[in-house]
Amino acid sequence: MSKRLLHTPDGVMDIYNGQCERKHVLVTKILHQIHLHSFKDIQTPVFEYFDVFNQGNQSLSSREMYKFIDRDGDTMVLRPDITPSIARAFVKYFSEEKLPVRFSYKGNTYINHKNYQGKLKEQTQIGAELINDDSVFADAEMIILTVECLKAAGLSDFQVELGHAGFFSGLIKEAAFDEDTVIELKSLIENKNYFGIEELLSDKQVSNELKKVFVKLPEMFGQAQTIYDALAVVHNEESRAALERIEKIYDILRLTGNDAYVSFDLGMLSSYDYYTGIIFKAYTYGTGDAVITGGRYDNMLSKFGKNAPAIGLAVMADELLSALNRQKIKYDLKDDDILILYSEERISEAIAKANELRNSGSCVNLLETSHPELSGIDFSKQKAHIDVV
Repeated sequence: MSKRLLHTPDGVMDIYNGQCERKHVLVTKILHQIHLHSFKDIQTPVFEYFDVFNQGNQSLSSREMYKFIDRDGDTMVLRPDITPSIARAFVKYFSEEKLPVRFSYKGNTYINHKNYQGKLKEQTQIGAELINDDSVFADAEMIILTVECLKAAGLSDFQVELGHAGFFSGLIKEAAFDEDTVIELKSLIENKNYFGIEELLSDKQVSNELKKVFVKLPEMFGQAQTIYDALAVVHNEESRAALERIEKIYDILRLTGNDAYVSFDLGMLSSYDYYTGIIFKAYTYGTGDAVITGGRYDNMLSKFGKNAPAIGLAVMADELLSALNRQKIKYDLKDDDILILYSEERISEAIAKANELRNSGSCVNLLETSHPELSGIDFSKQKAHIDVV
């Protein structure tokens, strides 16, 4: 057998022993916090038709998706994102519902990142989706839930950055940029390339005032003053409406005492094109990537035949677990397994004792004393409690 078969492909990994248990505890803590906000679990397929993820619902290229052809000749995709799947399921099963609908979920996603990027290609996400609610409070609740989830995970030092897709959208509509210019401009803003932005805009028929706003976008981040400063220099209706929405959200966050964890980033651009309103990312020490992402996507459900507002968040469990490990945040893991050693003639007594202990909630392992591997083992050094029958 080739030794290569013992290794996992790039971008995926085995999780075992205490680390697997820690991840399970983390997922349970996060889901419990989400359930406290009355979200109900939903489970969607791990693979779907290609078009679920390829009709303007996100900006992943086809090459970043894991695709295969089924026996009927249809192109299937391992889900790169769970939100479009839930949007599809909502339209199929809840399209007549008028009241807000709350879904919670956990599942793995699959993105075919380039190997040199060093990113996981399979990641576990825990999330919440709130559909049929376009209120400011719904936006604020998702930020509040983000803070609560990170606290439930054991973190105290983290930051939630808040932006709005409408702010940038209003600016590019005012400038009347073509699609290629928008794509290049997004890349320059994300990389905080001020000189590149200036060069790109140098020959564009745009007012000097608007050019200055674009150049300053990468540094439009910080506390509440960031919003007030932006209102002073931005004049198009869509961008101003986005800023005013953020103000209203921030007022609620102050009422609930969550404002201390929030900052603003008006240059925040999501890799997903479906966001239409607020967008947010949560960061902590120990990982360079966001541990929670989310935002409002009011147009996605129309792709499946239903106009309905929606907002959601996704906890990146593997990134969060990595941060917890590096910050040395520990969980109380159950470490009181009982090992019952028994002789062949007393197996019935051993089984009865094991059943009694298991019924009381103990984890029990049975091992016959004649087992050849037992010789030479110093059981006094084992973590498990030893009982001999």
